[in-house]
Amino acid sequence: MAKSSKGRMPRLEDVADVAGVSHQTVSRVVNNHPNVSKATREKVEAAIAELGYRRNTAARSLVTRRSQTIGVLASELAQYGPANTLLGVEQAARDGGYFVSIAALREVSRDAISDAVSHFMDQAVDGIVVLVPHSDTLLALDEMELSIPVVAVGSLGNSNVSGAMVDQRHGAKLAVEHLIGLGHRQIGHVSGPPDWTDAGERAEGWREALREAGLPDGHLAEGDWSAGSGYDIGRTLAAKRNATAVFVGNDQMALGLLRAFAEAGVRVPDDVSVVGFDDQPESGYFTPPLTTVRQDFEELGRRCMDIMLKEIEAGAAVSSTVVTPELVLRASTAPPAAAG
Repeated sequence: MAKSSKGRMPRLEDVADVAGVSHQTVSRVVNNHPNVSKATREKVEAAIAELGYRRNTAARSLVTRRSQTIGVLASELAQYGPANTLLGVEQAARDGGYFVSIAALREVSRDAISDAVSHFMDQAVDGIVVLVPHSDTLLALDEMELSIPVVAVGSLGNSNVSGAMVDQRHGAKLAVEHLIGLGHRQIGHVSGPPDWTDAGERAEGWREALREAGLPDGHLAEGDWSAGSGYDIGRTLAAKRNATAVFVGNDQMALGLLRAFAEAGVRVPDDVSVVGFDDQPESGYFTPPLTTVRQDFEELGRRCMDIMLKEIEAGAAVSSTVVTPELVLRASTAPPAAAG
């Protein structure tokens, strides 16, 4: 960082002098205020670059009484969905001028959640984002009666906690309705763990799509989100041959399923169609490329921080937002052989 002509680190007033504007104008540029002309913004940004100015967040916190920090309570970050949701939230927070402090839970329990929240309160965070996709998380948060905004990502929240989520049930219905539209009538489901909110919503979407089409429930098997569990379930399904299509709760389990089917001589999609969920980057390179449901994690992060900032800066009421997923069609689905 460059020093001013007075031998100290450059301050906002120094930037104003070099740019020939008021310090209030520099403040508006630094805080990305919209009411600044393009020409003025460019002059200020050039002065900032020349001086190597960086705003003093500690001093700003004394004035605003905010730490400019959001606590993120997270679990299961080894999984694609939670990990990418965290990235989306962190990017949106930085775009909004906030730092992120992360507490990753080794186990999901009331004590663990309480300890992490207490740690955040000691840090004087301005709000807490919760990325713990288990059904009892909101109950634990309710008991704490927190005085700062909380947004539960992956849930619609409740009367005390705001929520931001992808419409998991709708995404599941898109997958199953696609299979039904191809002519499939025996459609199984490989779900995630039953204590995960997302897993429950995807399973219910599968059931709803079948009911609305006048079809009976297919075979349900519970996995643990891993490719290994998908492989084990796939071996069982390959032996039973009791479905012409399978909706799988995430792409990792679908990967294991595809390998099990290939080893058993079950052709995808000739013998069985397979649909996943998440659209992780590798899904288009599976054998065959996987039809799946795409979640927009960046949009989810933006929606989460929109709610958070409105509550922090404007005192907005508790609210919820839902991001709509989309179906991505690839080569793992086709009409059943009898319907071909």
